[in-house]
Amino acid sequence: MHFDLMKNKQIIQRTAAVLLALVVWQLTAAALDSKVLLVSPLSVLLRLLTLWREPGFIDSIRFTMARIALGFMLGFVCGVALAALSGRFPVVENLIWPFMITIKTVPVASFIIIALIWLSSRNLSVFISFLMVVPVIYNNVLSGIRAGDRRLDQMAVVFRLPWYRKLIYIRLPQLRPYFFSACSTALGLSWKAGVAAEIIGIPEGSVGEKLYMSKIYLDTDDLFAWTVVIVVISFLFEKLVVSLFKLGYRRLEKL
Repeated sequence: MHFDLMKNKQIIQRTAAVLLALVVWQLTAAALDSKVLLVSPLSVLLRLLTLWREPGFIDSIRFTMARIALGFMLGFVCGVALAALSGRFPVVENLIWPFMITIKTVPVASFIIIALIWLSSRNLSVFISFLMVVPVIYNNVLSGIRAGDRRLDQMAVVFRLPWYRKLIYIRLPQLRPYFFSACSTALGLSWKAGVAAEIIGIPEGSVGEKLYMSKIYLDTDDLFAWTVVIVVISFLFEKLVVSLFKLGYRRLEKL
């Protein structure tokens, strides 16, 4: 009962915060009185109501989502594999340390421009999303591996548990909070970096292209409307991936 009250209170507070942000947005737009500089929330809403019916809207979303999702999945698998190797062999951590530091410190725009030399603009968002996801997954999973209870590992050795049972019943439950934390952060980064790559590379039929063209023609309504679309899709994508992870964990618990 207490938890429900706290949750309802949090929902009310966040709803009020959103409404306050919309009021500030509306007042700022009215004060500037320039659709080029800032459009009102109502104008963006009206544009959203027509945007989804335009030819190519669904195709653009499908194009961008498929590539960012692929980049995230590749980054997730690579990050987990590297973390497992680093946890088992410390020399691996030392060998890949310069690469992880470089990815975390070099601006995304620099990677995008460099990658355009090697890749076509259509596949650029896959690589950039992958690049941003790897260090987040790697660091979180490696922290989870090192924070594991060594006594459970010793017990597994004593009872001669097969490696797959040790993975299912010991390692994965220990890594659960680290997985979810890493996924939540990495998913947001993959969308930000992936769309940024499309804006610079301008692949035809992408969401990034739509944003770029809105900027070129000073179509602020479209610019804000597509931004809202990106935020909504990113949020739904994150919820979907996290839900799939939770479903996978629930099934493992039933084994």
